[in-house]
Amino acid sequence: RWLYGKEICLFYAFCGVLFGICSLTTPTLLSTVCCLKICFPAYGNRFRREHGQILIACAWTYAAIFACSPLAHWGEYGAEPYGTACCIDWRSTNVNAVDMSYTVVLFVFCFILPCGIIVTSYSLILVTVKESKKAVKQH
Repeated sequence: RWLYGKEICLFYAFCGVLFGICSLTTPTLLSTVCCLKICFPAYGNRFRREHGQILIACAWTYAAIFACSPLAHWGEYGAEPYGTACCIDWRSTNVNAVDMSYTVVLFVFCFILPCGIIVTSYSLILVTVKESKKAVKQH
């Protein structure tokens, strides 16, 4: 069972969601930057350190929005089914439409969208590399 009280449970769950979303958002942004640099060098070569810092801030802000949402009562944090840790209260989605909407939005914007961007970015990189390989062989 969870031993540390409700406040620590909320903090633990908040940190898990914050760091979890940020851990998928960061490679999403990296794949986009790689795609820009390789597939669209006219734009990618303009990328500077300041742009990277802005993207990192955006990744943390994006993650913080979703991590703070249950604290603002859109979604809910609670004990996991076995009660040994805390995370998003998945059981509340079965009875509360607001919690269900949070879960759906979380799934779309923090899983489907980032994965789609990563797959698209690396697919474009592969196509560009194949095309450049053909161009080199022709010369």
